[in-house]
Amino acid sequence: MEPYTNKGKSIIDLYILTALCLLIFGLLWGITGTLQYIFPGLMRDRFSFQKVRPLHVSSVVFWIILAGLGSMLTYLQQHTKRVIYSYRLLLLQYCIFLLTVVSIIISYFLGRFGGREYWEHPPYLALPIFFGWIFLLFNFVKSFGGFKNQPVYVWMWLTGIVFFLFTYLESYLWLLPYFRNNIINDMTVQWKSYGSMVGSWNMLIYGSSIFLMDKITNNKDISYSKIAFVLYFTGLFNLMFNWGHHIYTLPTAPYIKHISYTVSMTELFLIGRIIFNWRNTVSTAKRNFNILSFRFLAAADFWVFLTLLLAVLMSIPGINLYTHGTHITVAHTMGATIGINTFLLLAIVIDVFNDSCIRVEKYKAIIIRGYWIVNISLLVFWLSLIGAGLEKSMWQMSKLQISYSIMMQNLSPYFIAFFISGFFLAIGLFMVVYPLIRIKFVCKLKQTKSSYYVFQSN
Repeated sequence: MEPYTNKGKSIIDLYILTALCLLIFGLLWGITGTLQYIFPGLMRDRFSFQKVRPLHVSSVVFWIILAGLGSMLTYLQQHTKRVIYSYRLLLLQYCIFLLTVVSIIISYFLGRFGGREYWEHPPYLALPIFFGWIFLLFNFVKSFGGFKNQPVYVWMWLTGIVFFLFTYLESYLWLLPYFRNNIINDMTVQWKSYGSMVGSWNMLIYGSSIFLMDKITNNKDISYSKIAFVLYFTGLFNLMFNWGHHIYTLPTAPYIKHISYTVSMTELFLIGRIIFNWRNTVSTAKRNFNILSFRFLAAADFWVFLTLLLAVLMSIPGINLYTHGTHITVAHTMGATIGINTFLLLAIVIDVFNDSCIRVEKYKAIIIRGYWIVNISLLVFWLSLIGAGLEKSMWQMSKLQISYSIMMQNLSPYFIAFFISGFFLAIGLFMVVYPLIRIKFVCKLKQTKSSYYVFQSN
């Protein structure tokens, strides 16, 4: 295998650039969706909520997946000091993913559905993603000489790839009559697969985040430490078993719920560690807060604490009975998707793009302003969803229920706060994302012009 150079970096950059564009696309549909909460029936004829929701969800999911892959592939080369095993296979995989994402978006525009939850597109579009992921797994394994004495982030990457493939296949078991014809089996497997799938791409992101933290501190001891592997196995344990709090309301075997509850409570260990290390985190922040990537890592750390706290509360059966099916679940999802995954990915992208022909530091002022707008807006956004969820939970457990339409009207103040904060959240993220996209496009343009002049002179 060749020593690591910049070979193939342009291919990996395509993953990240495409992901950033999908993030902006997802934000636009997210704002449209929040408007439809305030004005029911808005654009019903052309873009009903049934279209807007999957457009938003799929765009954001593919932002996370493609950015996670681009980050992992970049750091994989930096770790091994070697190039990816096959760049042709990597380019083929990118083309497969790109064509599939475009096809999925077009199918939503045309109103052609047929799937479930995250994958509401026609099921046949799952096949190219499956084969693309097989190529990824092959390329990843072949890029290593061996897995002996590897740091924790390598095992997190491998775990993420393998378990995503497994849970992705599992999410399509509903195509088999045995599952499709039994609503309990169907819902159990669906919630199990999606809960574990989120844990799979989290492994990719968290592994890259640990690599970045090692890079910032210039210390790899943490990645080889016992506590790092304890946290890794805790995360793997949760990935495999803590999905059960989603199905407390289903008449499944009690032992499934007991195991899931027990596993969910292990997240208290992670919360305890965050609190225990709080002083050290503050002192580290004082030293490194001038580093853009570190700012987003610090923000993600804050949102890990809030999201884990909410997740633990939602995993308690007595509380879950009230929160299930309310906006509190959405608040948990938004906290994890934006506060953790998106912040971590932006920290990584800033680091990856910092070696471009234009340094990210040139846009530091606008990125920092966007950073603060995003964090403040996200907190209001999150709290408004929790407020709406509490109101709805009291309504659905009340013996003397008012009508659903009146209940939704009573939630209007929360939805207005939800829309305003979501609007500023989108603006803040655009202020962060736009400079990153601009940097790469300008550098690509300069590279193309330079290649043209060299060709002319020859």
